[in-house]
Formats: sequence, structure tokens, C-alpha cells
Amino acid sequence: MNTAKDTQHPSSVDAPCSSLEVAIVTVSDRSAAGERDDLSGPAAREVLEAADFRVSFVATVPDSRKQIRQTVKEAIDSGVAAILLTGGTGIAPRDKTPQAVAPLLTMQLPGIGEELRRRGVAAGAPGALLSRGFGGIIREKGKYEVLVIAAPGSVGGAKDGAELLVQLGRHAAHQLAGGDHGAGDGASI
Repeated sequence: MNTAKDTQHPSSVDAPCSSLEVAIVTVSDRSAAGERDDLSGPAAREVLEAADFRVSFVATVPDSRKQIRQTVKEAIDSGVAAILLTGGTGIAPRDKTPQAVAPLLTMQLPGIGEELRRRGVAAGAPGALLSRGFGGIIREKGKYEVLVIAAPGSVGGAKDGAELLVQLGRHAAHQLAGGDHGAGDGASI
């Protein structure tokens, strides 16, 4: 597993809504083995940083349930408010991201997966309908509440996931911290 972490990580509940701490986890056997450059993680990072999100945890892991789950837990322990996973959401036998992360979710957000697939098809990629991309919350009350988005591993899919995180992340962090709807975070529903 390849990881890079910055040094200071506020808890998701304490994170200010102006600059959200996020993790990017790329799931790819070939990228983790150094056989192929990871293009999706850097593309997602560019989108997030352009929106003043602080990417404080980055990892590339193989398509292994155990390693994906362990890395998600490490990202949570680092204090991020949100995790964007790219890759491992397809239907190939090695695609394991949904199976790895689902047991950690305390709440599913089906609209996120639906929107990821809609955006893919709208961009001319009908194969997006085969994606098992998803969103959810991993919560341990009083310790952490983290938004998770799992997007396809293509550059376009990773950008779509990052754009959704930009659109929803601050509002989700505000809501998870006990905030009210429409409190000026730009994503009231």
C-alpha cells in the first residue's frame, strides 16, 4: 500500500466548513504494484483542491477487501471528514470496493451512486450503468462521522466523484455535526 499523510488532521465534527479535510483512496491492482500510474487519484485531487478542500490522506491499494477496509479505517483515524475512493466499483471479479466498505457503513446514501451513474451516461459512457459506485456514512457517535463516496476508477468517474464531494461535502459535514438545513453551506435541501 502506498500512502501519504500530512501531519495535522482535525476530527470531522470539528472541521470548519470552509476547508474540509478529505482522503483519496485509489483502488487498483496495477497502480498499487507500480505497473501503471494512478491517473484517477490526481485528477480527483485537482478538483478537490480547486474547491479549497484539503487532501490530507492519499493511498493506493490493490483490489483486496482487507486492504481497502484497513485503509478506509486509517483514513478515518487520520481525522478526515470525507473519503473518496476511486476504482474497484465495476463488475470484474477483482472489483471489491463495495464488498470491502459496505460492512463499515452505518447509513447508505443511494442518491450518490445514482448520480455517479447518471453523470457517466450523460458524458457518453453507457458502461457507467455497470458501476456499483455508492455513497454512505461511517459513524461512531462521539468519535467520528465520515462521508464516503466510492466512484469508478476512470479519470472521468473519479472527477465525477470529486465534483459530487465538492457539491455535498460541506453540507454533509455540517449536517453530521448537528447543523440545520440551509445554514449557508451552499447545498441546502
